[in-house]
Amino acid sequence: MTDLTPAQLTAYRTRLLGLRDELTGAEESTADWRKPVALDQQSVGRLSRMDAMQQQAMAEAEGRRRRTDIARIDAALERIEDGEFGWCLTCGEAIAPKRLEIDPMATRCVGCAS
Repeated sequence: MTDLTPAQLTAYRTRLLGLRDELTGAEESTADWRKPVALDQQSVGRLSRMDAMQQQAMAEAEGRRRRTDIARIDAALERIEDGEFGWCLTCGEAIAPKRLEIDPMATRCVGCAS
């Protein structure tokens, strides 16, 4: 069982759900940027196509980062449900509240993360 109070756990759950909603919305709103770039040089010049391909690659990288963060959020929410939130997965000690404030998805204490 964690040292965090039920109110603190509720606050973390609310924050994590808000972050997940924000990331999911961003993922949906940028779907067009990740679509394949057409090879129609009649309507798009070579430099414009290269620029579009670069934007696509950046959007794909950002999408991967968002999906990783969503998975981390889901794992943190699962730890809250299982009563394991706030404990280091490596040493089993409590994760400092300030660390959880900065990153509520943290799975390791400062010592183990170093």
